[in-house]
Amino acid sequence: MSSSLPIKPLLAFDAAMKHGSFTLAAEDLHVTPGAVGQQIQKLEQWLGTTLFTRSIRQVVPTLDALNYWAIVQPALSRIQHASNNLRLSHANEVWLSMPPSLAAKWFAPRMADFLSRHPDISLHLGTSTALADFDRESVDLAIRYFDGNDPDLNLELLYKDEARLYCAPSYAERLKLKTPDDLKRARLIHTTLHPHWGPWMEHFCQLTVKQVQSIPSQHFDQSMLAIEAARQGQGVVLSSALLTESEVKDATLCEPFTYRLALSKAYYVVHHRRAALRPAALALKNWLLSLPRNHG
Repeated sequence: MSSSLPIKPLLAFDAAMKHGSFTLAAEDLHVTPGAVGQQIQKLEQWLGTTLFTRSIRQVVPTLDALNYWAIVQPALSRIQHASNNLRLSHANEVWLSMPPSLAAKWFAPRMADFLSRHPDISLHLGTSTALADFDRESVDLAIRYFDGNDPDLNLELLYKDEARLYCAPSYAERLKLKTPDDLKRARLIHTTLHPHWGPWMEHFCQLTVKQVQSIPSQHFDQSMLAIEAARQGQGVVLSSALLTESEVKDATLCEPFTYRLALSKAYYVVHHRRAALRPAALALKNWLLSLPRNHG
């Protein structure tokens, strides 16, 4: 048997460990599950140990596999990252990732400005609620909504966030929303991104816990849907000013009272601390940080 490390089986093993499934690993590698199994069997033969216990419905990594992957996975990630950087080092392209609502509500109206300033740069925009993995994905920059604590990232503050209350002007007029206590007549629209009704009420209302709990509510996992529901007069929503710019500008949403709750999370422009930005990515980062930060 060759003493050279079998790279292809090692990549199949890494994918199987990452996904916890030969089937999902096969999808990632664009091969069949049987091919993944064959490659892992070759690695097992080369290593002289069993890496997975196999049953009809599942495969489970052995202790040897867990210990081995803990050592080789970081190295594989560094190899992938270095390879991507070298492959793209002279490409005038940039890959940017951000949450879908931010991309649609805030970035899209501004994107043309960047492209007009840098017509030679190809911009690739990816949207996901999952955090960008700079070690595994072809991502140069990301806009991340979090507390700013990650020692592996270089980060620059884009926008300090606060939970602001919005509703349709006609809704505020119909319910006579003059003070926060008037929300007992309203419907609260909850979002996954801004789940702050509890602390907002605690800070600004005199309502009892029982009164707050009796207020009807709607729940959305996407800010875009929650904002649209508020625009349609279905209730009041807590959101970021970044996500409501167009609605406030065209007066389809308003702040019936400007009680704003400061938040520990913010929007940051981030990239991997160990990776130098290519010129196209640096141009995008500088442009993002040059945008006006004031949202009223």
